[in-house]
Amino acid sequence: MENEKRYLIVGLGNAEQQYAGTRHNYGFEVANAVAKAFKAEFKSDRLAYVARATFKGRELVILMPTTYMNLSGKAVKHWLAAENVSVNHCLVIYDDIDLPLGIFKLKPKGGGGTHNGIGNIIETLGHTDIPRMRCGIGKDYAQGYQVDYVLSRFSSEELKLVEPCIERAVSAVKSFVTVGMQMTMNQFNTKETALAKQLTVSDDSPQ
Repeated sequence: MENEKRYLIVGLGNAEQQYAGTRHNYGFEVANAVAKAFKAEFKSDRLAYVARATFKGRELVILMPTTYMNLSGKAVKHWLAAENVSVNHCLVIYDDIDLPLGIFKLKPKGGGGTHNGIGNIIETLGHTDIPRMRCGIGKDYAQGYQVDYVLSRFSSEELKLVEPCIERAVSAVKSFVTVGMQMTMNQFNTKETALAKQLTVSDDSPQ
């Protein structure tokens, strides 16, 4: 029987050390920030690093899969079953080139786009009804250089947008586990859209 007080928070990334801090590990960065907010420590477990926390009567299982990114579904499927968590209590967090840098968006379901991690989770679970948080990394790269771009690290200037975004993302995770996806989307997506417009105006302004 599924535990209605338990939530699985999944940050996607590549566990190998050479990928630490790269754009493609944005999900790991958010998961780390969530764990830090609750003073929870990650421990190596089956297919993932796992941290546990409690918040307002909810149990959080925070996950960073140690499979390759394109096998993330294996870890998610295992931990959903092991912890008796329903899919609508699972939030998958990952980088997205189709959103501007420093912005995130919440969605209750949808396709995988070009992201191999969420794509594999959808394929493994057999449906697209998977709540997710897409964290924008922009697409500031020349044609043919997408892989190099997503595996590169944020510049110090970019971190000025990324770090506040991660803080807001942690607040959104807290909201998700207390009031659910719909109310969290209503609260955070509108603000993120407004912020994206501000950033666009700023980018277009004279230097």
